Amino acid sequence: MKTTIEGIELHLAHPDQLEVTWIGQEEAMRQLIAAWMVVDERDVPMNPRLLGKPGVGKTTMAYAAGKRLGNEVYILQATVDTRPEDLLITPVIEGPTQLKYVASPLVTAMIRGGVAILDEGNRMSEKSWASLAPLLDSRRYVESIVAGIKIKAHPNFRMVATMNDDSSTFDLPEYIHSRLQPQILIDFPEREEELAILRENVPFSPDDVLHYVIEFLQQAHAADESYTVRDGINIVRYALKLQSETGHPSRLLLPGAVKSVLGEEAIRYALRHK
Repeated sequence: MKTTIEGIELHLAHPDQLEVTWIGQEEAMRQLIAAWMVVDERDVPMNPRLLGKPGVGKTTMAYAAGKRLGNEVYILQATVDTRPEDLLITPVIEGPTQLKYVASPLVTAMIRGGVAILDEGNRMSEKSWASLAPLLDSRRYVESIVAGIKIKAHPNFRMVATMNDDSSTFDLPEYIHSRLQPQILIDFPEREEELAILRENVPFSPDDVLHYVIEFLQQAHAADESYTVRDGINIVRYALKLQSETGHPSRLLLPGAVKSVLGEEAIRYALRHK
């Protein structure tokens, strides 16, 4: 896909196509969609941030919310090395004397009226965030120094940033913090929601294996451990793979699967029930 802005041809990114289903926590979903609403011609959508531990489903929820709106969804993975041009437009050498300009997923969403998910946004430095400041307020544009153009967001453009609640992140600068509102907390799912998520992701697993892993997760949550349903999915899948390889019942292999996926310290929760 290509488009031209101010005489500069931009190569656009492709939307992400994920086979995901959001289960439970409908209140958080309602909060996100409400933040994106426009209630008056003078109003603009907000730019919420989803906060929670790694693996609780922040990106899944953001993607599902975008699809509920009927929009294309674009995911940009932030890292400590993300540069302003990575967020906006990157020049790529094409031939001996020619440059082509490649729009990021975020800028592509701006142009096409899609939903942009800035994943793990608080891993980025302030310099990178600064390039997005005018996009996150009523101006709703970005300016690419590399390409020498200003890009305004389509009226249907929506953005959300996901942020992990852990120590390996930067603090947001205050002027960005005030632009990324509201904050929506994504917590661990309830027991039945967690079981439904496991069934959705590992539909070929026996029920006794799923219930074993749910008990493990619930005990870990009660102890304020950071193990998530993503970890549970990996435990179930690995136990079933071990069963296929060894021929032993998967239930007997679960403690070993817990240890392999999460480490020795997790065994205390795996051995509390039979």
